[in-house]
Amino acid sequence: MENNIETKYNKLIIALSIIIPVAVAILFGVNLPKMGFDVEPLTFLPPIYATINGFTAVLLVTAVIAVKNGKRDLHERLMKLAILCSVLFLVMYVAYHMTSDSTKYGGDLGFIYYPILISHIVLSVVIIPLVLITYVRALAQRFDKHKKIAKITFPIWLYVAVTGVVVYLMISPYYAN
Repeated sequence: MENNIETKYNKLIIALSIIIPVAVAILFGVNLPKMGFDVEPLTFLPPIYATINGFTAVLLVTAVIAVKNGKRDLHERLMKLAILCSVLFLVMYVAYHMTSDSTKYGGDLGFIYYPILISHIVLSVVIIPLVLITYVRALAQRFDKHKKIAKITFPIWLYVAVTGVVVYLMISPYYAN
């Protein structure tokens, strides 16, 4: 039986799981300079948001180690920071793509790059409801259910964070200067 906190947040989780990817997809197609807005391209952002992805991966691993060692408060703080980092990444990613032309991969390793990129994008959509559900279950103190879904959420979120760095490292030589 779900408790009131879980029930209270279910509609919000569903809404955010739909709204965030749709908004990102729409905003990804918006290019402010091409629409006549006088904004500078935010070309400095990709290394920053790639670093945030790397930091998120470290936070996730550290949080799992903390909870396995019985440090629940530390685990909670690290997970909240990981969520914040993911939100910051998303804001910067969208801001970059709204002010800059997309960069095309120009290397010989497209057979590696594109599968990583596609899986990263698909799983970045999948991870939204998983993170939210996992968080709400902890908030509701349903740690049995939290732990069960966290075993699914953790590797997917870690994959998304790590592949975000890999995608950046592979495409960074092709950014326009």
